[in-house]
Amino acid sequence: MSANLLYTDDLGIGYSERNSQKLLHRHLNLALKQGELICMMGPNGAGKSTLLKTLAGFIPVQEGDAFIGHRSIQSLKEKDLSQMVSVVLTEKVSIEDFTVRELISLGRYPYTGFFGTLTEEDQKIIDLALAETGLDQFASRKLSQLSDGERQKAMIARALAQETPVMILDEPTAFLDLPGRIEIMRLLRQLTVHKNKGILVTTHDLEQALRFADKLWLIAQGKEMACGVPEDLLLNGDIESFFAREGILFDVHTGCFKSDDDYSERVHIIGKGITSYWVRNALERNGFKPDGSHKTGIQIEITQDAEPEFIISGTRDEDVRTHSIESLLHELRSYNLENKTAQ
Repeated sequence: MSANLLYTDDLGIGYSERNSQKLLHRHLNLALKQGELICMMGPNGAGKSTLLKTLAGFIPVQEGDAFIGHRSIQSLKEKDLSQMVSVVLTEKVSIEDFTVRELISLGRYPYTGFFGTLTEEDQKIIDLALAETGLDQFASRKLSQLSDGERQKAMIARALAQETPVMILDEPTAFLDLPGRIEIMRLLRQLTVHKNKGILVTTHDLEQALRFADKLWLIAQGKEMACGVPEDLLLNGDIESFFAREGILFDVHTGCFKSDDDYSERVHIIGKGITSYWVRNALERNGFKPDGSHKTGIQIEITQDAEPEFIISGTRDEDVRTHSIESLLHELRSYNLENKTAQ
């Protein structure tokens, strides 16, 4: 069984202001194991950054304690802590004139001594960090010349060069497009599997968290934290309850939130597969409610997935056949408009 790299004992987090203590959460008992990727999620203002910075040793523990390698973070000196935890924050780096290699070399600062002289072994570790993040060809490129995704990889490579068992990342995919978000999360997943690291990530991207995380930590003000395997938290309703808002529904079939709109008409769909899924998506976006009941007046039969034909019953005296979702929606809108005019 994997060992706990980081764990808390009745931890209380918050901050002090004007000689008073502001506690955001209390009695937190959490654990991050070797080879485990955990995504921490919650609404804005839930305390994600405060918890992350407490675990990283950036702000003081308010109650209880947190441990890294069975040592209290409150007892660790800065150098010792920097050899055990590496951190990648959301803020963009301001050292634009640095090359990728120079940035990554900063990850060796806990080991290089007062003068920061890099040994041959340090250079090998930097080379390995470049290779593991796919940045070999970018080593001499300045940070100002990188895309957001490449820059984020460089920050992760710097953390890798720090050679810590625990990595903490605050919103590492915040500024990236969809392929970039997938690429970064896939990289973090590989680091847990192949390097046996414990990685804690804060994110708002539920889709990627469900795909890549071993566990989720759900946090919100006024709630007890929920921790567990993503699928368990999805099925028991925790994910929905932590993000619930009026007019927003969680679809357990897709793992996505959607608007709870009023629907103008229910539509029964006959057909399965990818075409059926996207027909449902288009219908819901346009105010039609896909319904499993045969009692609904409108029925759409999808004949095949490769080159689909949509047979629409219930809008005309005779069935209407279309060959695109666009024309299907046009027929349904026309039907609704005619009905409203007749009324």
